[in-house]
Amino acid sequence: MMKTQASSPLHQVVGLFVVATGVAAGFFFIGAWSNNSFEYWYLLWNLLLAWVPLGLSLWLRTILRTQHWANWLPLLVTVVWLSFLPNTFYMLTDYIHLQDVSRVDPIYDVAMFTALITTGVSIGFASLALVHVELRRRLTNAGAWRVVTLILLITSFAIYVGRDLRWNTWDIITSPAGILFDISERIVNPMAHLQTFTTAATYFVLLSAGYYCLWRVANLVRASR
Repeated sequence: MMKTQASSPLHQVVGLFVVATGVAAGFFFIGAWSNNSFEYWYLLWNLLLAWVPLGLSLWLRTILRTQHWANWLPLLVTVVWLSFLPNTFYMLTDYIHLQDVSRVDPIYDVAMFTALITTGVSIGFASLALVHVELRRRLTNAGAWRVVTLILLITSFAIYVGRDLRWNTWDIITSPAGILFDISERIVNPMAHLQTFTTAATYFVLLSAGYYCLWRVANLVRASR
């Protein structure tokens, strides 16, 4: 008899995220049933969007096995991946909606929000880690970290653009001039838009600390085997 080949660690991670997504969705539907309302439906949509950068990073990983990163397809996938990556961490700001409406059990809603948000953020960190691994294969360790830091900085700024300016990923295609105007205005007149940089800096520190800790833990666990 042929032995069944064990799943790769990467497949197992994706499987765990599928389970986590199912659990988070279960929290949502129980909350929807108990409140007789689907008012927080956008949390599920945001979680589904979080899967897009993970899928793109997995695809990019496959492409880079046979193509140079400077080729048009890997570059295109990277740009699209970077455009969707902020959606995963943007979910951290969804906590503000806890105060939007009166619900049956606010404490349950905190657990529901946490299940959905932590799953989305974890998927985002995993997607970034996959790209980080590919960067380390081509750059020095310090060089890879510099690129990751730049990605986190861009992502943190995008969280502000999404939450406060209400732009989304699709607007990059449908309204690029509007996004460019809003961003350039804040760069040209930074003192008139201090909240822009305060918000971006806050999330940059939060995401950088979280990602660095997870990266270090993963490496320490690997080294202890």
